[in-house]
Amino acid sequence: MDNHYLKTKNFLQELNVNIIKEDVENGIFVIEKENFGIKNLIIGVAYPIIIIEQFIFKVNQPNEDIFKSLLIKNRDIVHGAFVLDDCGERVIFRDTLQLENLDLNELEGSLNSLSLLLSEFSEQIIAFSKY
Repeated sequence: MDNHYLKTKNFLQELNVNIIKEDVENGIFVIEKENFGIKNLIIGVAYPIIIIEQFIFKVNQPNEDIFKSLLIKNRDIVHGAFVLDDCGERVIFRDTLQLENLDLNELEGSLNSLSLLLSEFSEQIIAFSKY
C-alpha cells in the first residue's frame, strides 16, 4: 500500500470522517461527515496530488445566471472551487492539494471550506438544482 495513501487514510481517521468505500489499488476513498454536510465525497490519492471532489447538483437547464453566480461565489471559497464535469451537466466542488507536504490541518481546511460553502450557499444551491 502506498505511503501517501496510508498517510491520507490516517488523516481521515483523525478527522473522524466515515470512510464509506476504499479502493486501495486506485487510491480512492469515498467519505462522509454528515454533520458537515459532506456525503459521498471522493478523495483520490494520485501522486503528486490529492483530488477532493463533492457532487453538488445537476444542471438540468444550462443558465448563464447560475454559472455567473457560481463563478462569483468561487471568489469567496477559502479552499477549492465550483467546477463543471466533462459533460457540463454536474456542478462539483473540487480541491487539489500537494501530497508531498500534506498535513492534517491542510486536509481539514479543505473539508471545512466545503462545509462552510454548503452552509452559507445552501439556499442558492437548492434553487439552482430546481432549474
